[in-house]
Amino acid sequence: MKLGTLIVSDNQELQNSIIKKIKELINFKNLEPGDKLPSERMLSEKFGVTRSNVRDAIQKLEFYGILKSIPQSGTFVANIGVIAMNGMINDILRLESPEFKSLVETRILLELKTVRLAALRRTEEDLILIKEASDAYEKKVSSGQDAVQEDLLFHLAIAKASGNSTVNRFMLTITPQIIIDFEEYHVCNSALDHLRVDEHLQIYEAIKQRDPKLAKRKMKEHFSVLYQYCYSEDNVLK
Repeated sequence: MKLGTLIVSDNQELQNSIIKKIKELINFKNLEPGDKLPSERMLSEKFGVTRSNVRDAIQKLEFYGILKSIPQSGTFVANIGVIAMNGMINDILRLESPEFKSLVETRILLELKTVRLAALRRTEEDLILIKEASDAYEKKVSSGQDAVQEDLLFHLAIAKASGNSTVNRFMLTITPQIIIDFEEYHVCNSALDHLRVDEHLQIYEAIKQRDPKLAKRKMKEHFSVLYQYCYSEDNVLK
């Protein structure tokens, strides 16, 4: 097992441990929908973990609709019953880390929809962020450096431009694991990096032109190599 896999496993165990403690806290204090949780600082001291660890666990529960964070106000129990909440948390704790192939399938399906929405809804500010991410990727590629993170930042900028906060949060949720898996399996072929620079620009131009069909087609072409990698007969992920 590689170091990246061990780190992910350890982080997953810690996050699940914190989620269990949050569940126990809600049940012990008989917190009802709309009730406020203690602050991140208080929870981190109570659980003996960092505030960042607590924040990650809260964000995961918020993603699944169990908690709701309100800026400047705090984190609250969502409007669901205790029985349903406990069942949902138990299901979340049973979830295993997704396999890379499953992540790729999910990402491709998601982004083909996301890029269409981005072409329809993007703002001028969104275009600036997408272009900046594309330029950062090109700069890394030109200097011969690894550009996996810059590539994913480009796609996250498109997710933001879609105007769908749930899609944006989901992309943020799966992105760290994708980065680790890309590096572990050496998915990105540096020989194709310059081709991807051009593909990024074509996707950007389609979004800029507000052409959802063209944007989807360019994104599909962009993912063709990744798709073939996951489904080729001789790759290690088959």
